[in-house]
Amino acid sequence: MTLSPLAGKPAPAQLLVDIPRLVTAYYTGQPDAAIATQRVAFGTSGHRGSSFELSFNEWHVLAISQAICLYRQFKGINGPLFVGIDTHALSTPAGASALEVFAANGVDTMIAANDEYTPTPAISHAIICYNRGRTTGLADGVVITPSHNPPESGGFKYNPPNGGPADTDVTKWIEAKANELLAAKLAGVKRISYEQALKASNTHRHDYLNSYVADLKNVIDMDTLRGANLRLGVDPLGGAGVRYWSAIGEHYGLNLEVVNTAVDPTFRFMCVDWDGRIRMDPSSSHAMQGLIGLKERFDVAFACDPDHDRHGIVTPSGGLLAPNNYLAVAIDYLFQNRPHWRADAAVGKTVVSSGLIDRVAARLGRRLYEVPVGFKWFADGLFDGSLGFGGEESAGASFLRLDGTVWSTDKDGLIPALLAGEMTARTGRDPSQLYQKMTEDLGLPFSTRVDAKATPQQKALLGKLSPEQVKSTTLAGEAITQILSHAPGNNQPIGGLKVMTENGWFAARPSGTEDIYKIYAESFVSDEHLGRLVAEAQVLVDNAIA
Repeated sequence: MTLSPLAGKPAPAQLLVDIPRLVTAYYTGQPDAAIATQRVAFGTSGHRGSSFELSFNEWHVLAISQAICLYRQFKGINGPLFVGIDTHALSTPAGASALEVFAANGVDTMIAANDEYTPTPAISHAIICYNRGRTTGLADGVVITPSHNPPESGGFKYNPPNGGPADTDVTKWIEAKANELLAAKLAGVKRISYEQALKASNTHRHDYLNSYVADLKNVIDMDTLRGANLRLGVDPLGGAGVRYWSAIGEHYGLNLEVVNTAVDPTFRFMCVDWDGRIRMDPSSSHAMQGLIGLKERFDVAFACDPDHDRHGIVTPSGGLLAPNNYLAVAIDYLFQNRPHWRADAAVGKTVVSSGLIDRVAARLGRRLYEVPVGFKWFADGLFDGSLGFGGEESAGASFLRLDGTVWSTDKDGLIPALLAGEMTARTGRDPSQLYQKMTEDLGLPFSTRVDAKATPQQKALLGKLSPEQVKSTTLAGEAITQILSHAPGNNQPIGGLKVMTENGWFAARPSGTEDIYKIYAESFVSDEHLGRLVAEAQVLVDNAIA
């Protein structure tokens, strides 16, 4: 990973995207369905791309929106469709294009009151609240967002009636139908004008902001948080929750300062990420330099990405916490301070999240539910309360309400942020101090992620490796205790390999977008041991895919 000389510095003018050109390309470009990069492709978080590259423009949005209407008919989903957009430049035009299709298809569409931007968790929360107690006329939702991706990106994701990210069988169906419509040059897409769509009897306004904010007291102990009068700081990174934060502060009487209220589609107020690009990633110490620089002003501070499904926690004692470290602290705190959760509610983590979480779960006497990468794997468990917490190492998490029922089944960046305040208020220690105490008891992890070159053929081999193909019996001086190609929680393929010893592990997965594979590694011994782990992991993987 080569660090850009701009990393962590305020974004210079030459990096800013030309918004008029970007929006013009959205309306004028015509993707060719015969070219793979111009087709609709749903990854772990929906379809993403840029109008400059003909991978995300009006044609894609019209085709996906029509495909969702057909999917709803196919599945008999006939309740309201909750729709939210974030602050990326392409999200507003995409929201208008989608509404033209939804309205023409007679879908009851719930768009935000006052054209407010809407975080992903507010959509998941709205779906769940609407569907509670219903078995028919169920709601689902759409969020138009490319998450933390750079300003020129657009994205479109679908959440079915369970409120979480759609599973692969759903997205494959929508993707195939959308590409058929693209290939047919949109023949089969029903559409009315935006003006007509706004006036249509099946288009409704929904107050996402106030219904979400008013309900927060049922997932966070707001009395404890308010009583401590902590100095709280938040940087919404110009995202969809910008007005949510001030509303939360006012509604609950918190001493909360929003340090940046700007919404600007160039995201010119950002510090540049590690690779020289503007990326609104709250887990990146480079992108988060603005808030890290203010850490002394607050008892605890936090940030979220543009659709507010990821969190970043900053403390005066430790700066930005690594996502894995905060997840471990949050799990430890929640399971000790939520007496109404089910006694058998499990801890959800992905295969590339820290082994510290395993140790926390063991100390709490809680079952560990370990799954492949992708938040969709947590949705059902959060929905029925069998999973207390689900979190990913990329700083996405959600957890149950105080009474042990479902809050959201998609990632929610706002509640982990507020939880950082609640645990500081209750324990008198900020999350960094709690982490330090935890590692004294359970061991200090050293972790890294490195990229290694791989051809498309090698990537395909890595994705299909079986444990039997690994010939080594030791790793970095320790006996190998487990080799996984499937996640232990749900037996789903992890798309690579995870090799474990008593005091370390690595996981290797092919990248979905580049000719590389990623190695995630962690040691509970030392940095030097971590280096050995990575070096041996590379040899082990290269031999297996040679």
